[in-house]
Amino acid sequence: MSRRVPYVLGLGCWIAFWSLSLAPACPAWSAEGGLTLSGKPQQGGILFGKVPAGSRVLFEGQPVRVANTGQFVIGFGRSEPARTELTVHYPSGASERRTLRIEQRKYDVQRIDGLPDRQVTPSAEDLPRIRKEAALIRESRRRDDPRTDFLGHFIWPVEGRVSGVYGSQRVLNGKPKRPHYGVDVAAGTGTPVRAPATGTVSLVHADMYFTGGTVMLDHGHGVSSIFIHLSEIHVAPEQRVERGEIIAEVGATGRATGPHLHWGMNWFERRLDPQLTVQPMGAAVH
Repeated sequence: MSRRVPYVLGLGCWIAFWSLSLAPACPAWSAEGGLTLSGKPQQGGILFGKVPAGSRVLFEGQPVRVANTGQFVIGFGRSEPARTELTVHYPSGASERRTLRIEQRKYDVQRIDGLPDRQVTPSAEDLPRIRKEAALIRESRRRDDPRTDFLGHFIWPVEGRVSGVYGSQRVLNGKPKRPHYGVDVAAGTGTPVRAPATGTVSLVHADMYFTGGTVMLDHGHGVSSIFIHLSEIHVAPEQRVERGEIIAEVGATGRATGPHLHWGMNWFERRLDPQLTVQPMGAAVH
């Protein structure tokens, strides 16, 4: 599936938004002609770029890691504003500033009842544990490795019925909670969970308060995946895993009403929509 990209990515340039490769990219309107972009600029989306080696890239004024090959990645959060700024400083001294027009999205509201009150409203005794575990996850998401594993195709870690979507607002036992940052796939306890892309294991925890069995994979340049509610974990911290390798098993640990896999993705603190990185479930990946 493909569609026309906004003008900021080049007039008449068509890209396959589900692909994480850099082929073929849109031409840049710059004196150096060196900036190319591919991906889908929308809330929850991810955009891939390439610049001449030695260039510096800034996103919203903050430096972005650029590989020796000139490749880089940026992501957009659930509430990303309609316009953001991308600046490139080329080795020659020339600069280019691009305004990215971010497609805005509407999100569903999901209601889940029957959860134990202690999990909907944690007690004061639970708060220190919750804060400690949240800090571990935040620290893992700050990781900025030079690896470019994110450039490979992503696959579904589990196949099944999609039971929860990115961005939806959850109302637990009648109380509005934070948005759902990921995709849920219903599957039986023990179903193998496979790495959606090559990466390095950045966090393993057998029993977190909210997420239960938890594994995080770092795909480089701040792109990470998290898998939660796991019943079994088959990897260790800093282990290198390849796309398709079994890393865990589906479960219902932590705050879960039944067995399923929650798969979330981040670009540093920005929460991404994993469904934008994969083909429709069951489609072949080449």
